[in-house]
Amino acid sequence: MPKILDLKKECKQLYNPPSKKVVMVQVPSMNFLMVDGKGDPNKAAVFQEAIEALYSLSYTIKFMIKKSEGGIDYAVMPLEGLWWTEDKDGFNLKKRSSWKWNLMIMQPDFVTGKTVNSAMKELNKKKNPPALPKIKYEKFAEGKSAQTIHIGPFSSEGPTIAGIHEFILQSGSKPKGRHHEIYLSDFRRVAPEKMKTVVRQPME
Repeated sequence: MPKILDLKKECKQLYNPPSKKVVMVQVPSMNFLMVDGKGDPNKAAVFQEAIEALYSLSYTIKFMIKKSEGGIDYAVMPLEGLWWTEDKDGFNLKKRSSWKWNLMIMQPDFVTGKTVNSAMKELNKKKNPPALPKIKYEKFAEGKSAQTIHIGPFSSEGPTIAGIHEFILQSGSKPKGRHHEIYLSDFRRVAPEKMKTVVRQPME
């Protein structure tokens, strides 16, 4: 039987923060499958295509690792998103058409570029999702960050985000980098009022 690895448990402080307070975390460099895009996620077909490709490739990699000699089994990590705009006034929750995003899924550190390339070739033969050629495999690090869990629809995140920024300012730092969300709930299946999302903001 393959060894079972619990990535969420190993990264508990990053993927399961408290929901009633903002906490400071140190986010290390990790490997991600990534797809860049822009536009309103509720209207842009490329957004759903990116999700499909990321999950399809992540599961292909998972099963390749599991079936390999001395294989390891693990749960695919949740979808994450970096969000930003080029507006001088910063990220605006209402101006969806101007949003830019980077969707991504974290991969175990034993997944190599060679593994990803092999999985992409296999997936291309079996399914070939439209956004597959857009996927990048890169390291990403945020360092010191503030985060909490938001419970409810994305449209009600405003006070949560404001609370994180206030926490950062009160700590003597300032926000840097991009607004980061980790989707602990499948927003295609879970009622909006029950959704759990890690909201993170890097700081300096």
